[in-house]
Amino acid sequence: MSSALRDAITQFIEASDHGDSGIFPTGIDGLHIMRSTELRMPHAMIYRPALCVIVQGAKQLMLHDRVIDYSEMQALVISIELPASGRVVQASVEKPYIAISIEFDVGMMREVMEQLDTPPKPTGGAGLGIFVEDLSQSLADCLVRLTRLLATPKAIPVLYPAIMREICFWLLTGPNGGEVCKLGLPDSQTRRIADAIRLLRDNFAEPVRIEQLAAAARMSPSSFHQHFKTLTSMTPLQYQKQMRLLEARRLMVAGHANVESAAYRVGYESASQFSREYTRMFGTPPKRDVAEMRMAAE
Repeated sequence: MSSALRDAITQFIEASDHGDSGIFPTGIDGLHIMRSTELRMPHAMIYRPALCVIVQGAKQLMLHDRVIDYSEMQALVISIELPASGRVVQASVEKPYIAISIEFDVGMMREVMEQLDTPPKPTGGAGLGIFVEDLSQSLADCLVRLTRLLATPKAIPVLYPAIMREICFWLLTGPNGGEVCKLGLPDSQTRRIADAIRLLRDNFAEPVRIEQLAAAARMSPSSFHQHFKTLTSMTPLQYQKQMRLLEARRLMVAGHANVESAAYRVGYESASQFSREYTRMFGTPPKRDVAEMRMAAE
């Protein structure tokens, strides 16, 4: 199972002209292939709802105060948009880290669920919007076919939707179908919190108003705060802060802003407070961090 998927990804990488390490662009939106021959320092980013599979090696995801480890032929399922840091913890020249991830189409997930004779029942209670499971043979076969499809770009619009529907089917009928189905249920706590996160994301530079976010989630402020923290492991204010700092970092690395202008553009009133919180999150002051990121990208 692992050898077929590893071979398919290796063939894709060898046929590309983007070197032998890094994140490789594909002809499918939301599909990413990664390869690394060395351990990687934590990289902070916004993780969207997706299926992330490690084909070889191991990775660690740090979500505020939670640490999630997963390794070869395990799948990380993310059901809600989350700011987190990921780092490769097992890789070498002889046995590089190889991974593939594909973002979910929530509309397609809902369609597939509606066609099931016996749809999964949502698991009781609320939990963290991310979990790890062993990759099944059926899902591995889908990912092999999906990777091989990249060699025939003209076939992607015709065949990709069918493979994605199959991925949704196996996830919904798998051991964690009760968690996965929350993605497609319009009135699930996961979907309602996702609506609030969308509002927070679109207005992250503005002051947080819990009442407004709770209204978007169709919950009382106290219930919203509790469910938000359960799903994301952080409060709305902590979530917003991470989004602001990630966007500021992106602006500075791209050369679109200096430290002071980046701070104000993402909603800070004090550049010194911005620098303190930036250093606390990324471990390095803004100017030095941006310089190091630019050097690493050369």
